[in-house]
Amino acid sequence: MAASSVTSNQQGLHRRLHQEVRRHLTSPYQKPYAQHSLDAFERLKAWLAGDHRPLVLDSCCGVGESTAALAAVHSGARVLGVDKSAHRLDKHVHYTGDSDNYLVLRADLQDLWRLMADAGIRLSHHYLLYPNPWPKAAHLTRRWYAGPCLPALLALGGQLEVRSNWELYLEEFAEALALAGIASSQGAVTADPITPFERKYLQAGQSCRWLRANLKA
Repeated sequence: MAASSVTSNQQGLHRRLHQEVRRHLTSPYQKPYAQHSLDAFERLKAWLAGDHRPLVLDSCCGVGESTAALAAVHSGARVLGVDKSAHRLDKHVHYTGDSDNYLVLRADLQDLWRLMADAGIRLSHHYLLYPNPWPKAAHLTRRWYAGPCLPALLALGGQLEVRSNWELYLEEFAEALALAGIASSQGAVTADPITPFERKYLQAGQSCRWLRANLKA
């Protein structure tokens, strides 16, 4: 089945984008942590204990095909793939690579980003590959850059790479980063696909683009 393109009732940058980004940058998020996220964080700390290699995060990793691929690319680092869906992660066995330097975990990223940031864990690279763009205008604050966990995402640092087949998503992400004083760049995806979604989008002739930003500062 060919992948459908993103459709939205929103034209151009959302009129509330600046308002929401500024609000979240100045207001701490205090939602209680889910127990399965706390359990995942304990497992993460045990996995990282005594290991000083750089840490790469593959957020919204789905079935983890991208995590295995990134582990091969970042062979001198540890690579963590995180998704909230146990159903998707249960399929990871079909994508397991030869690398032994990665781990996939089920957790709520709204929890795990905050737990990691508060614990002083910092990243060398952070990948957000085809997250749900929530294209309806009414769902603006469900998009990562306009939601309450933006400060935690920024605090984790590292080289951020976001990919999407909805150009407006990346334009808004760039605008949110600019409001936080962070420059970014964009371009077309030309490399081999590393997620099932990316493969479907490219095979369907859709335009896939990336956004990159240095969050280390």
